[in-house]
Amino acid sequence: MWAIFQPLLAGGDAFPFGAGFEKSTFQLHWFSSHPAYVACAGEQILGMYKMGANYPDHGAHVASATYAVAGQAQGKGIGRKLVEHSLAQARREGFLAMQFNYVVSTNASAMSLYRKLGFNIAGTLPQAFRHRELGLVDCYVLHRFLEEE
Repeated sequence: MWAIFQPLLAGGDAFPFGAGFEKSTFQLHWFSSHPAYVACAGEQILGMYKMGANYPDHGAHVASATYAVAGQAQGKGIGRKLVEHSLAQARREGFLAMQFNYVVSTNASAMSLYRKLGFNIAGTLPQAFRHRELGLVDCYVLHRFLEEE
């Protein structure tokens, strides 16, 4: 899983973590508090996500998730399958909504997918991300309710 995440960090265009985010930190971040799920083709991991309550107690009815798709698997529908799976899993676990707290506005493929799957921009974080090529860009907070399907 680190082999998928590490190149995405190096891209400097989608995740807030930088060069100091090492494998041990990744393992703590990815596995310490929420279950992780993977999309595989045979033994090869193509993508992954982790999901859990966005906040404890009074905010525990809203889920949040983080996704990563291997470079060679991007553009093949893996991300969509991961998000759809997470929405269904969140419903099964009794969550009422899904919220993403930090989506880089220039991540066009992610934004397009999330919009197609019913997410709306709930807020804008002005110049919250230091993009490797574009400089300071906005991030979005995205939200959707998890009505029964």
